[in-house]
Amino acid sequence: MIEQQAAPEEPVQWAKVIDHTRCIGCHACTTACKSENVVPIGVTRTYVKHVDVGVFPQVRRAHQVTRCNQCAHAPCVTACPTAAMFKRADGIVDFDKSICIGCKACMAACPYDAIFINPEDHSAEKCNLCAHRIDVGLEPACVVVCPTQAILIGDMNDQTSYVAQIINREAVNVRRPEKETLPKLFYKGAHQATLDPLAARRPEAGLFMWSEQRQSSEHVVSGNPTFSNTSAAALLSYDVAHSIPWDWRVSLYTWTKGIAAGVYLAAALFVLFGFLRAESWLWLWVTPVVSGTFLGITGALLLWDLEHPARFYMIFTRAQWKSWLVKGAFIIAGYSLVLALHFIASLLGSKSLQSWLMVPGIPLSILTAIYTAYLFAQAKARDLWQNPLLPPHLLVQALLLGSAVLLPIAARLEGTRLSITFIDTVPPPVVASLWILAITSLLHLLMIWGEVSLTHPTAHARVAIWEMVRGRYKSNFWIGIVLSALGGALPWLAVLGYVNASIGVGGAPLALVGLMLFEHAYVQAGQSVPLA
Repeated sequence: MIEQQAAPEEPVQWAKVIDHTRCIGCHACTTACKSENVVPIGVTRTYVKHVDVGVFPQVRRAHQVTRCNQCAHAPCVTACPTAAMFKRADGIVDFDKSICIGCKACMAACPYDAIFINPEDHSAEKCNLCAHRIDVGLEPACVVVCPTQAILIGDMNDQTSYVAQIINREAVNVRRPEKETLPKLFYKGAHQATLDPLAARRPEAGLFMWSEQRQSSEHVVSGNPTFSNTSAAALLSYDVAHSIPWDWRVSLYTWTKGIAAGVYLAAALFVLFGFLRAESWLWLWVTPVVSGTFLGITGALLLWDLEHPARFYMIFTRAQWKSWLVKGAFIIAGYSLVLALHFIASLLGSKSLQSWLMVPGIPLSILTAIYTAYLFAQAKARDLWQNPLLPPHLLVQALLLGSAVLLPIAARLEGTRLSITFIDTVPPPVVASLWILAITSLLHLLMIWGEVSLTHPTAHARVAIWEMVRGRYKSNFWIGIVLSALGGALPWLAVLGYVNASIGVGGAPLALVGLMLFEHAYVQAGQSVPLA
């Protein structure tokens, strides 16, 4: 007789159920969490959102307890460059403040707006199910203090636990299931107007109950006809401020990084295809100095944006290789080495070394230009950035920026016949720069036209587009588009022989400023949609 072996026990996987048929919106969970975890004023690990549903006199107030969703596939863990955000064996997504560099990648990655920067220690934190209490056999503070037992915790893999029975037998919801994060925070009896952050209309002027006024960094979409995501009459009556994690420094970093990559890439292509002499000052000195300078500015902006800039070295010493911040840091380091060696080769007069450096230099410059697309794609919270055409668009932008920077320099160094309209008599580097600037400006505008005119698959992406084109960032967007169009039109007129090359050179500063304004509108609009 074969003895039947008992099935091995499954590991503990903690989960929470929030029963909104019991929640009375008392905020006891918020205050208990603040007290237990010493959360400063102005930020919260958990809070209760209120939405008024219906039309007077038939109105009811719906509540939603908002916090970290303890995802099985946590995007914050993937995005964190130092593994400061990590998932424990029991499924709890926890954090280690001692190795947090404050890059805010976890905030951009979280589709639930559950992570914040602690204003006192400048590290990222969130709800971790009071892991310190669970480890000693206690329930989280919010579970203990809830007067109606609306908050429950248990082991999903233990079928005798009350939480597992609710999840398996009753109707429950999770927030944003399309993000495929597999949340372990389940809502029972929650109103759709509370689960979907776009469902409830926000009050005019950002004035909430108790005279709470919105902060300048809060996500607010007012007057947006695409904002309503439900047929129910719903008004958001109480919320907390939701800050945009990446400000103008990240917008500017994408621009300076594009110049750093594009100058070397464009100059190397000129040399390869015979438009630029290998002994030209433009290749020997201007290319490494300009690219290196803007790469240095890029690094300074990245460090400035960190909450813990002194811990930047941890990206290299504690590298979490799924993070594109880590991959990007090593790409930039490799590209910096190529530029430094190029400059040294110019000092030594070694043309052969410069030629060989193009073998790693060209792919590294391309990677420097496009890796931000993959970094933005890890920000799963931001639907506007989930665009498969973003890598080629960033490459086009890098070539546009590189040619726009090289064009006036080439005209100064090698341009002696720019006042005539015969393009075939203009020095080859100037002609090549004019052609690249003209073509990339056109491609850039066509890609933007496709972005704003094609139907987007999600309401979040549509709201972000509205904010960029017609909302808060419309001035940056439209001024940037006009300047980019003029910056591309003047080189086209020059290469086609309608105006002289000196007028075509005038398009370079217009293109540079135009792309900088567009980058700011794109980066900030992508973060403007409320998530909770």
